[in-house]
Amino acid sequence: MKQKKIPKRMCTGCMEMKPKKELIRIVKSKEGEVSVDPTGKKNGRGAYICRDTQCLEKAFKNKRLQKNLEIQIDETLYNSLKDQIENDR
Repeated sequence: MKQKKIPKRMCTGCMEMKPKKELIRIVKSKEGEVSVDPTGKKNGRGAYICRDTQCLEKAFKNKRLQKNLEIQIDETLYNSLKDQIENDR
């Protein structure tokens, strides 16, 4: 029997390739609204982060999240994303 291919994505924080189901998707909608996408199916530009606040901090510090989502991310948006990730666990 043929095995299913497991899709992998790169974490924006630690830059490691991991299975898509282990990562959290952060999405920017057409309206420019940034939010956590628990289903992984929302429309928009997405970036993936490990289920770890350290990876989010790295991605924010090195401005990788801003680069991937093509939007300016301020401190309040970062804090709300951090809260959502901590509550998502």
